This record gives sequence, C-alpha cells and structure tokens, in this order.
Amino acid sequence: MRNIRISDITMKVSPEAGGFSLSFREKIELAKLLDKLGVDVIEVSRIANRRIDTLLVKSLASAIRSGVLALPLNTQDADAAEAAWNAVKEAAHPRLQVSLPVSTVQMEYLCHKKPAQIIDMIRTLTAQCAAYGCEVEFVAEDAGRSEPEFLHAAIAAAVESGAKLVTICDTAGTLLPDEFRGAVAAIRAGIPEHVALGVRCSNELFIAESCAVAAIQAGADEVKTAACGSFTASLDKLTHILKVRGGDAGVRCGVRATELQRAVAQIRWMCETNRSKSSPFDSGVRDDPDELGLTVHDDLSAVLKAAVKLGYDLSEEDGPKVYEAFTRIASRKERVGARELDAIIASAALQVPPTYHLKNYVINSGHSISATCHMQLVRDDKLLESVCLGDGPVDAAFLAIEQIVGCHYELDDFQIQSVTEGREAMGETVVRLRAGGKIYSGRGISTDIIGSSIRAYISAVNKIVYEEGEA
Repeated sequence: MRNIRISDITMKVSPEAGGFSLSFREKIELAKLLDKLGVDVIEVSRIANRRIDTLLVKSLASAIRSGVLALPLNTQDADAAEAAWNAVKEAAHPRLQVSLPVSTVQMEYLCHKKPAQIIDMIRTLTAQCAAYGCEVEFVAEDAGRSEPEFLHAAIAAAVESGAKLVTICDTAGTLLPDEFRGAVAAIRAGIPEHVALGVRCSNELFIAESCAVAAIQAGADEVKTAACGSFTASLDKLTHILKVRGGDAGVRCGVRATELQRAVAQIRWMCETNRSKSSPFDSGVRDDPDELGLTVHDDLSAVLKAAVKLGYDLSEEDGPKVYEAFTRIASRKERVGARELDAIIASAALQVPPTYHLKNYVINSGHSISATCHMQLVRDDKLLESVCLGDGPVDAAFLAIEQIVGCHYELDDFQIQSVTEGREAMGETVVRLRAGGKIYSGRGISTDIIGSSIRAYISAVNKIVYEEGEA
C-alpha cells in the first residue's frame, strides 16, 4: 500500500490570493491542530520581515512535533537560503522550498528572467539548500502552461542539484483530470525513483480533488491541500476520498479521519470569523483554556519558562521582578494560571515612564448607532485628540488611541475580569499587544470596564514606545 503524504498550505496563501489574515497566535494554534491530525507537511509563507517572520517560523518549529515544517525561500534576497535555514532549522523535520515559475508568462512578468536565468537560479538555490542537509523541494509554479521541454529541464536541474521532492503546480487551473494525469505520468517517468513527486491543483474549475486523485493514480506521492479555502484541493474532501476508495487504488494517507471534521470545523471557524472591515482588532482575541498551573513551590526558571510559553521575552532585570510578584500571589493561592501570570507580568515587567497620559475620553454607543470615541491623550504637555468609529465602545477607543499614536499593533489577547464584588466592582483588564515580534502587556483597573481597557491599552503602548525609543 503506497502512502500519500498530505501537505497543508492554508497558512501559506496570502489574503490577496484567497487566503486568510491570521494573527501570530492563530497560526500557532492552526499548526498544532494540523500536526495533531497527522497532516504530513505544514507550509508557511516566505520570510518578508526578517525579525517578525523568523520568530513566527521558530515558534511554529517548536509547536510542530511530528510533521514537516516547509518554508519557501524569498528568492528576492541574496542570502535567501541562509535566512530560511536559520529560521526553520530547529524544526523536528525541516524542509526548504525553492519555488520558481516555469511558464513563459510568469518568468517574464513575475521574475523578469529569461529561461536560462531561471535554470541557473534553480541550480544555485537548490544546491545551497541541499548543503544544509535538510529535505529540499523544488516547486514548479504554473507548470500547466510551461513548455514540456523546459519543464523537464528545470526539474532535471533541481534533481541534479539535490532536490528530493519535485512539485508541479497547475497554477492557472486549466487542466482537466485526464490531462493532468498524463502530465504527471510523463514527469514521473522522467525522474529517478528516489525523488518524490508532489502536485498542487488549482480549484479554478472546481475539480481540484478530481485532478489530485488523477495525479495520485499517475504516481504522485504528495498532494497540497487546504483545511480552509477554495483555492486548492480540500483537506477533508481528499482525505475522505482516499479513505473510501484509496484501498482500490493501493494508496492510503495518514490523516486521522475520525478527528478530521471537528478539527477542520475549528480551523474554519478560526479562519472565517467575520472580521469587520473597519476594525483590525477582531483578529487574535480568543478565550483559550488555561493550561498553566504554577504553585508557590515553582522556582524562577519554571516561572520564566511559563512566561516564554505565553509569548513574553523577559529581560534579565524583569525576570526577578516578575518572580517576586508571583511568589506574593502564589503564597495566597493554591494555583496561579495563565491569566494571573499575564496580569503579574503586565504590572511588574518593563515599568517605564509613560509617554502618553490619559486626559479624557467620551464614548457614544447604542444598539442602533455605531460606537464612537473622542479620545484625549497628553504627550510632552501637548494635548492630542482623535475621534473614531468602531464596532463597539472598546474597539472605537483602541482605534482612537492608534490614530493618535500613528501605529497599529496586533492585539494578541484581551482579558477582562472582576477583582471585587458588588455594583461598584473593580474591573481589571489585561491587554497583550504584539510589536516587532515581541509581546507587551498592559494592565488597567477601574469601576468602568471601558476605562480599564483604555488604561491597559495605553500602558502596553507606552512600553512599546519606550523600548522602540531606547533601540
């Protein structure tokens, strides 16, 4: 029985190409779900921002325990292979991808290269990747519209330079299943047996799964799918096909079919959450289960390890401060969870002179009108004002603060909880913002939950502004 490897490209496809805009935290959660399902390969997009994207890839590398983590080279960079390898090398099973167009139209208009130059790039980049000793994949983009002679030459160059997997992509999505079967069979016959053959089928004609099955019948070893999205073969549909009819064709896949529907439903909920076009804050706020269980008996290293798990990069100065605050809380509690540790870090770590001070705010909100916020902040004795619309009072307030600061930060988490009882109960808010690949948290307390949210957000922003100023 031949095993078909399943690769997922949900995170790899950009929103402009039909993909989804996911937060840092959502990408980690998605990767864990796919890995738990038994998906063989999890693909991510190329590194565009060295600091932020490298941190994401390294975080994914530690989260993915069984599957392959595949990272494409940014072919625009001179040191593309080195940058990609440094990001992905800590993965249990790293893979580098050399992805280049092989059709005339894409070579000229996307890469501005002649065919001979593309062949040279394939040889050079593939050899550089193979030198690191990891699995190397050559991805032939738009292979469906490539000249057969050139496609075979490109594949031969990749194989000779060390590629262990060759993937052909029907990017335009114009091939019918029988046509795709013939193309795959011809390529399979022309490459060595030790080199695996992968395919990616466009769903332009709504027959991606049919083309994928035809490719498998012609000898394909790996298929690119998507747990969410209609741009290629569907993960759950193709898995179901292989489960029901794979035995007749002598093939199988390792995806856990019994857990598939629940996991895919969770992924689609995550990807397809209605995000307001007017607000960037609907992404990344999740009511995650509290997995931490620290006690007063845990030492400094255990607390710092828990902080890293939450996404914090504490300095040598802040670590002992957080631990001291933790021991005070832990001595009065049986257990300190993630939310409590978040609040401790927000109040104890990176305490900085505030750049922005809250002067005043006015919120207008109702069930029949859009929420508005008139925000007044003070910086260097200068009054700064902004008025913004939002999906709710907190959203409008955050947008108003951003308009004054002049920068958008990813909202990694947003927590509100009561710290006292009764009508005049004090509400505590913890806001976690992500900037430059790091987590910054702010804490606010007020009898007004909107007021506590605003104070927490300003606290986190002040930490970001201070550290960026120091840098």
